[in-house]
Amino acid sequence: MILKSDGIVLKTFDLRETSRIAIFFTKEYGKVSGVLKGIRKDHKKFGSSVDRFSVNYIVYYQYRNSDLHLISHCDLKSYFYPIRQDLKKSLAASYILELVNLIMPPEEKNEKIYNLMLDFLESLQTQSDASLLVHYFQIKILSLSGFKPHLDTCLKCKARIIEKARFSLREGGLVCLNCAAGDATLELLSPGAVSSIIYTERHDWSTCLRLKLTESVQKELKYVLNNFLVFHLGRKIKSAKYLK
Repeated sequence: MILKSDGIVLKTFDLRETSRIAIFFTKEYGKVSGVLKGIRKDHKKFGSSVDRFSVNYIVYYQYRNSDLHLISHCDLKSYFYPIRQDLKKSLAASYILELVNLIMPPEEKNEKIYNLMLDFLESLQTQSDASLLVHYFQIKILSLSGFKPHLDTCLKCKARIIEKARFSLREGGLVCLNCAAGDATLELLSPGAVSSIIYTERHDWSTCLRLKLTESVQKELKYVLNNFLVFHLGRKIKSAKYLK
């Protein structure tokens, strides 16, 4: 079956002497892996060098009994030059690529996550605070992929959270101070951090960009979101160590 879609390059690696394997997150079909035969021998064979986080229009032959397909056509649509010229922004883009690759299963369509990636990359070109955009992306992809933390009420007593609370990585949500008494393993979260996560979950990307976070709230979000992702994915995100 021949399929067509726009796709964002998540990862590439060489295959033998002349070919390359690319993993795309596509608008129509989710995460798709394919071989671009001969691309390293003849660079003009495809209209793209399939660099990471570029957007490409691809045509591929879908094999029935394999997750690795044959890319017959690949044209570059967006390259995001401003990101590539800034080390911090390039690292931020690399992080979200790795995150999507780890979270999303093969060939499961999720157009909302595809659009979220585009929103992130387009904003990253012009916004100065790459770390803040990463936090927004983390919160939204957790919500869209089914990993959404429980923040409205205490996981134990079900009381509504209105003040400071502690966050349980294992249970994926907040525990009120009364229920968390004596448990030093739970991370303390301020009302500002909790409300920032809820606000980001509930509003569209452009509205979130108008949200201003204090330095202390950003530190809380970085610690909790990074560790929450690592705990539930069961592995470290390699590119996270380069983010500040």
